[in-house]
Amino acid sequence: MGYGPRYLHSTGQLHKGGANNGVFIQVVGTGTENVPIPEQPFTFGALQQAQAQGDLASLQARGRRVARVTLDELMEDAQNAPPA
Repeated sequence: MGYGPRYLHSTGQLHKGGANNGVFIQVVGTGTENVPIPEQPFTFGALQQAQAQGDLASLQARGRRVARVTLDELMEDAQNAPPA
């Protein structure tokens, strides 16, 4: 178990090319604060979204079991969950 994008990058060959025995849940932020990157035509938020989309597409293309959820969706589900 680990977190990314560094985790997926460092073990990407295993996830994308190894045995199909993993289950991946990609948790992404909503990118509400979009910070410019000096001398680049894109923002930090756009870069983060592109990296997350690339990881998701790569895993899907290889038939991996993967789902994406946003932090906002998780928070909403947690608030609407019945008490334990």
